[in-house]
Formats: sequence, structure tokens, C-alpha cells
Amino acid sequence: MNKPALVIMAAGMGSRYGGLKQIDPVDSQGNILMDFSIYDAKKAGFGQVVFIIKRENEQDFKRAVGDRISRFMDVSYVYQELSALPEGWRAPEGRVKPFGTGHAVLCAKEAVKGPFAVINADDYYGSHAFFHLSRYLSSHEDDDKYRYCMVGYILKNTLTENGHVARGVCEIDSDGYLAGIQERTHIEKRGDDAAYTEDGGDTWTAMDASSLVSMNMWGFSQSIFRELEERFPAFLEKGFRENPLKCEYFLPTVVGELLAEGKATVEVLKSVDQWHGVTYKEDRAAVVQAIQKMKEEGKYPESLWENME
Repeated sequence: MNKPALVIMAAGMGSRYGGLKQIDPVDSQGNILMDFSIYDAKKAGFGQVVFIIKRENEQDFKRAVGDRISRFMDVSYVYQELSALPEGWRAPEGRVKPFGTGHAVLCAKEAVKGPFAVINADDYYGSHAFFHLSRYLSSHEDDDKYRYCMVGYILKNTLTENGHVARGVCEIDSDGYLAGIQERTHIEKRGDDAAYTEDGGDTWTAMDASSLVSMNMWGFSQSIFRELEERFPAFLEKGFRENPLKCEYFLPTVVGELLAEGKATVEVLKSVDQWHGVTYKEDRAAVVQAIQKMKEEGKYPESLWENME
């Protein structure tokens, strides 16, 4: 089996952050948050990195991280563009928002040839998660069902003090497999607890802060590409009719459909690590502090890539 690939979704517009947040340095050496994920993935046995980006950002990404990483891993770039639609479909006039995580992963179809993991560019996941993913992807193949996995995080460990977040709230069965997932796009911290809204804040529903949530850290076989491709036209038909400028093709939604149809299993690899991310500009200071603390504790070398083979 091939070494697993790491697919990094980095085509988000960064509108809440106010800039191209994915390439902001988070330490004095100029490393960005992705460096730490890629470093952890390399140590865990991943052999390829695929960046999903906007075409116009390619040179910025190469300068910020790609050229540096290419010394240690195979690096590819794919583009999440509004024109990347099935034959006969065109993006609605006035649409500028990307089509979501499911579409992003589908855009990487030609670049990935074996098992792969998917992560967000602007999240820090912790080193243990990559070892769990690498071990799973290197030892499992599809049989009568698709054999996928995901890393689940405790909700309270994934919230920001500076605004709302989107998380996939997970239902886990007694054997440790994902039974269902519900995407909540507006979750806010409420003291030690959390709540979500689906109507712009008019009403709120309390959440258990110890709930397990998805941070879009998945492990897949090649079969997910076929399923994403086959289901995309039905999504477009409904989405363009109901919300043409903002509808999103969510990766967790497709996984949930496969579970409901009995076509896939998703083993949940639990993490108790603290999430760090830059959803908002105000998050950056906390991330910089956390990275420095982990270096001081010996979790990362001061010069991240200096002694990497």
C-alpha cells in the first residue's frame, strides 16, 4: 500500500479573518500553522502533501510553505474553482463563495492515488492524530464496505473566544464507529458550555461541551472520490434552486449519507488534544503563544525543519 497522502483544504476565502490567514507566520522562524501539521504528518509516515487552493494564490503558497516542504515531501497543488463543475453546469451569476469541503476534496481526485487524510489549513490538530490516521490508512482497505476513519475532538477543546465556529457534531455507536453527523455552522462558547443557532441568533440550543465533534480530519480510500462525484449533480440541482449564492457541498454530509445507506463505516479515533486555529484575526496571538509553549515543552524543535530528513 502506498504511503498515505495529506490533503489540505486551503481555498477558503478567509473573510472572517480579514486576509489570507492560512499563510500568516505563527512563530519567529516564519513557520505557518500548516508547517506543524505537515511536520507531524511527515513524522507519522505520510509521503505526499496536496494543497487545495485558489489558483491566484499559488505563488503565495509556494513562497510561504510549498517550496520549503517540497524538500521533504512530494507536493502538489490543485485548484478549487467555481468552474470545476460537472458537464452542463455553470456557477450562478454573482457567486463568489467556494462550493464547500466536499467539492474541495473532489478537486483533488487526479492528484491522489492511494489512501489519504483530509485536514483544514487553518487548524492545529496535534501530533497523535496523525499517527492514528497513518496507522489506520496503512492497515485498512475497502471490502464489502468503504472503510473510512475520522479523528474526533471534544467540543470544548475546539471553541474560540472570538466568535462562532462550524463543527460536525458526531453520534458514536457502542463499538466506536460513527453513527451519524450533524453539521452545525454557528456554534459559540457560553462560559464552560456551548450553544448553536440556525436562524442567525434569534434562537439558541444548548450543547454538551463534552460532545465529540469533527474538525474535518478524515481518513479515506479512493472510493470517496467516486461517491462525491456521483452525488454532486443532485446537490447542485437543489442548492442552485434554494440558495444559489451560498449553498455548500459539505464533506460530512456525504459521509453521513454513506453511513445511512450502509455503504461505509467510519472508525472514530478520539483525540483529547487542544485545538488551535485562526478562525478570526484575534485568534492569532493565542496560537502563537501555544506554539511557543509546545516548543518550550519539547514537542517541537525551535527550528522546525532544520534536522528533518
